[in-house]
Amino acid sequence: MLLPFFLSERTTGFMDWIVIIAVLLLEAVLALWLLYSSRVLINTKTWVIAVFLLVLALGTRAAVFDYETLDYQNFLARWVDFFREYGNFKALRYSVGNYNIPYLYFLAFFSVLKVNDLFLIKLLSTLTDILLAWGALLLCSLVCDRPGRKLACFFTVLLLPSVFLNSAVWGQCDSMYVAPLLIGIYCALKDRPWTSMILAAIAFGFKLQAVFLLPIYGVFLLTGRIKPKHILAFPATYLVLVLPAVGFGRPFWETITLYFSQTGSIGSGLNYNSPSIFSVFVNIQNKEAAATTAIIFAFVFMLNVLAVSWAKRESLTDRAIMALTLLLAIGIPFLLPHMHERYFYGADIVSVVLAFTAPAFFAVPLFVQFASLLGYHAYLKMRYLLLMNYGAAALVVAFALTVLCFLSSLQDPPKKNHRRKPVRNTPAAKPKKQKKPS
Repeated sequence: MLLPFFLSERTTGFMDWIVIIAVLLLEAVLALWLLYSSRVLINTKTWVIAVFLLVLALGTRAAVFDYETLDYQNFLARWVDFFREYGNFKALRYSVGNYNIPYLYFLAFFSVLKVNDLFLIKLLSTLTDILLAWGALLLCSLVCDRPGRKLACFFTVLLLPSVFLNSAVWGQCDSMYVAPLLIGIYCALKDRPWTSMILAAIAFGFKLQAVFLLPIYGVFLLTGRIKPKHILAFPATYLVLVLPAVGFGRPFWETITLYFSQTGSIGSGLNYNSPSIFSVFVNIQNKEAAATTAIIFAFVFMLNVLAVSWAKRESLTDRAIMALTLLLAIGIPFLLPHMHERYFYGADIVSVVLAFTAPAFFAVPLFVQFASLLGYHAYLKMRYLLLMNYGAAALVVAFALTVLCFLSSLQDPPKKNHRRKPVRNTPAAKPKKQKKPS
């Protein structure tokens, strides 16, 4: 299935390969440093395994870096050309593309360089793939302290088919929002709320699809891991992310409301090759009413997850919170209209983390990957391997298994200690003096 992706008519120059190799070496060093700092490279054997798997992960990516998709040809390449033509960073004053401002900074930077922008885009996504795998490792470490399992979690994510196809083949950047979210969730569970909120804002700043996982912060708020004052870090960070564009002349209000202005570009179709509920119900006459109903159902589903987390707040373990995160990552895009092939990317990663923290549920990521890859195949090959409703059925099974995982991960709430009211100590009564007999 992947062999055709290794073929391309585009030629790669010598200097392009020099840049690719140099940057990949730096990214490999970063990956090894992250693994070492996470205390999973504990002996020679783990070092050898890590180096071998890094060569495999980065080498396979480099082999397909010159593959162009229609998304690159019709959008990304044209946006870089626009920056190049209108003054590089100065072009940030204009409305370019439908990606949010932080990602456009990178495209503007790439327009300055003489290296093929296709490779720069994919090298950037490869960097965030490494951070994504590290975020998965951190979450795994909350439940499992075995170095071998954490190392396996890291490379399972890095070599995951949907992660590989997303960045190296497709040239997409979904790891740029899921990576900070995973690390942010880890920070929230490790009592670092300010850092967690900053990372959540960074994720939202790069991709609107972060809203599929962000409701887990409602759970953190209800359970006291995040305080209301910490929420202030979210808008402050978002402002910092977009202000450079304002400095180059882009209107302030347009910059901070960019996502609202992009709602008209989502299209009128109820489904775009995703395994959502609209891959099952396809012959719908009143699409507008169906879309509105689906949005309401998704919102009600989110409220139910928050209600359950509140009711079970004294029983929530770290693994139970990971299960809730996966339920949101599956359930919200499953119910929403206008979903695309890549919108279950967060579910792809969190399901792997859950499998490593709860091995009895190892089948969950298999079902999620199956569903996601059907959508990837539909786009990259321009034909269906199977109808997308098979993917929807797989997600339903994965969702049910995740519910079981959540229930099994709950701990008994602490028993209330009904102590008796302490008895006040009083000094012993002095014996009365006896009268002498007269």
